[in-house]
Order: sequence, then structure tokens, then C-alpha cells
Amino acid sequence: MFDVLVIGGGVSGMQCALVLGSAKNKPFASDRNIGVIMHQKSSHLQNALFNNVLGLPEGKTGATILEEGKAHLQKVYPHVQQIANEKVCEITGEAGNFQVVTNKNTYYTKLVVIALNYAKPFTIDGLDEFIAPHPRAAAKKDRIYLKNEDHLVKEGMYACGTIAGWRSQFAIAAGSGAQVATDILTLWNDGNHTKIHDKV
Repeated sequence: MFDVLVIGGGVSGMQCALVLGSAKNKPFASDRNIGVIMHQKSSHLQNALFNNVLGLPEGKTGATILEEGKAHLQKVYPHVQQIANEKVCEITGEAGNFQVVTNKNTYYTKLVVIALNYAKPFTIDGLDEFIAPHPRAAAKKDRIYLKNEDHLVKEGMYACGTIAGWRSQFAIAAGSGAQVATDILTLWNDGNHTKIHDKV
């Protein structure tokens, strides 16, 4: 049983996993079982080139970020379990007991974070009632999002990045993933607003 399982290894999913992983020395997070299904094949980062992101050198490619992000997460927060080469097919259940079925396995998790892109087709069964036209994308692109209130789709289920209705911009997606992570950390910390910063 995972305490939280992040679905998606793009900007928002990896940023969410990094912030969750960084809380490992806090009493409320020290024994949490955190996982991320690193589905990246359809990430819009695959073909991206970044010249306008604070902290990234000019010319950084999205494909490089996908690889470096996995390595960074593994090196700094190895307790976050990375699940590779699996695609989520179905999500069922409720907060405290979600079932996430992939093409290879079934996982159980108390919380689930959906951090996929906003393109069609959306092929995860069990979420049809939440799918709607994307509110911040050009109508002709026919993008979708999961209806949510401040990232919360329903109790225990979060969306972040473009699938949460945000624009497809690197800094926005990363911020959305970090917001969801801090919301989860706040939940684990008995509702006390929580953020994690390392210091020199």
C-alpha cells in the first residue's frame, strides 16, 4: 500500500515527487511509502526546447530534463519508488484505498496524483465523470482536463499540471506539482500548512 502514488513522469509529476521525497526527515513523512509511475512516452517535454525557464541553461531540451529528472530523483530521494515501463489503464476506489491498474500490475494507494498531459485520447478507465474541455487551451486543439477544485478532483485524488487545467508552460506545471505535494504534506502534518526548504 502506497501512501501516495503519482501517475506521470513529466514536469508536474516529477516536481511533485521531488517535493514529497524531500520531506523524508520530517516526522509526519518519514515512514511514508511514495511511488511514481514514470510514464513519459507521451510527455510534451519529448520535443521541447527551453530558453525561458529560470534556473535552466539556455538550450536545455525536454528530453534531457526527462532523463536528468529521473536520475536526480533516484540520487537524492531513493526512497521514492520509480515504476518504469508501465502504463496506467484504470483507477478505482476511494480515498484510503485506491486501486491503480497498469498493463502489468495492480497497485494500492491511499492517495493518488494524476500528472499526465492534456491530450486526447485519455485512456484511463474510471475517471470519465471528471473529464471536461480544457479551460485554458485553444478550443481547436481539443484538449481535456480533470474537473477539480484547487487540484482536488475528489477526496484523496489530485490532478496537477495541464491535466488540472493549467497552461502548458514549464514553470506553471512545475509549480502545480509542487502545490499538490505541499497540500499532501499539509494533510500528513495534521492540517498544519507545510512547505519544505533545504538550507545551506
